[in-house]
Amino acid sequence: MKIHEYQAKAIIAKYGVNVPKGHVAKTVEDALTQAAKLEGEVKVVKAQIHAGGRGKGGGVKVSKGTEAVKANATAILGMQLVTHQTGPEGQKVRTVLVEEGMDIKTELYFSVLVDRASKQVVLLASTEGGMDIEEVAAHTPEKILKEYVNPVIGLRPYQTSRLAFGLGLDKFGPKVLRQAHGFFSGLYNAFMAEGCDLLEINPMIVTGDERLLALDCKMSFDSNALYRHPETLALRDLDEEDPAEVEASNHDLNFIKLDGKIGCMVNGAGLAMASMDILATYGGSPANFLDVGGTADENRVENAFRIITQDPNVNCILINIFGGIVRCDIIANGVVQAFKKVSLKIPVVVRLEGTNAELAHEIITQSGLGNKLIMVDGFGPAARKAVELSTHQG
Repeated sequence: MKIHEYQAKAIIAKYGVNVPKGHVAKTVEDALTQAAKLEGEVKVVKAQIHAGGRGKGGGVKVSKGTEAVKANATAILGMQLVTHQTGPEGQKVRTVLVEEGMDIKTELYFSVLVDRASKQVVLLASTEGGMDIEEVAAHTPEKILKEYVNPVIGLRPYQTSRLAFGLGLDKFGPKVLRQAHGFFSGLYNAFMAEGCDLLEINPMIVTGDERLLALDCKMSFDSNALYRHPETLALRDLDEEDPAEVEASNHDLNFIKLDGKIGCMVNGAGLAMASMDILATYGGSPANFLDVGGTADENRVENAFRIITQDPNVNCILINIFGGIVRCDIIANGVVQAFKKVSLKIPVVVRLEGTNAELAHEIITQSGLGNKLIMVDGFGPAARKAVELSTHQG
């Protein structure tokens, strides 16, 4: 789950991390009111959407004076902001953050995330603040500092010191250097306590009055941990999420919408990703990632069908189930019932292997659904059939 920049900054501030003063507004008039509460002539109007690259898309504007705040808030509020993370359709801006302007001496990068290879939390830092970290990793990987945190002993002072000196904070004087440990530790503590899977500060800045601040903040959360954080769940902005993804989460379905034509219904994240890969290998285009889980029943299958078919681009569905925990006959019954209830008009290719697979085959073949519900043995043949039918459907 993602939250907005202003929400993320409110969270990290609780852990002692310095952030600029700012206020949220949903109208131009409110933006002017909030700007008047801030000292200084320069304010920054920042679009609040769940995507990076807002500045490049025209969603962050430095504003000198009241008229500039008004003009920039007018331009940003209501705009369809397109960035490299929104896709070509963009996202509508409903909220802006109005912040005090900063006297920036340097921009740096810092993030906390889980490194699955080492099974540890890792702190990343770079002198290349304000840039996409992927660009830095691709072209100048030597400029990325890494500190792995032992989960037993936590983040140690020698590690924050190593990051501080590696970033050259000592060049800005002892006052800035003294802030580094509290800044890095506060972000690490926020990441751990709040159940995050990403906490990114890009940029973190050193100001002319020798302060270390988080000028921007991105946080996303492990959905499996949200039951422990109802206060975080309350920050969810459903207007920023795809309606199909919201509906899927209400039915405990792991669903991500894509832009292809073949709907996918699979059990297990690994098999779901493999299904999308093999469809692409045979020239097809998956319309979604959908993991119905290891305890799928008829009701869950029906909900999955309904969500997949809400996408008008879907012209074929591939069901790829390996029955380990879940029984194939339960899935088969769910498929047949859902097919009838949803009144599907597009072909569905079914591959079922595992527990009670023979019974599942019998249920499908005797369903009376003719050439619309097609049973295929084997992972590869099923994918090829789905691509063939999708291509034929146009």
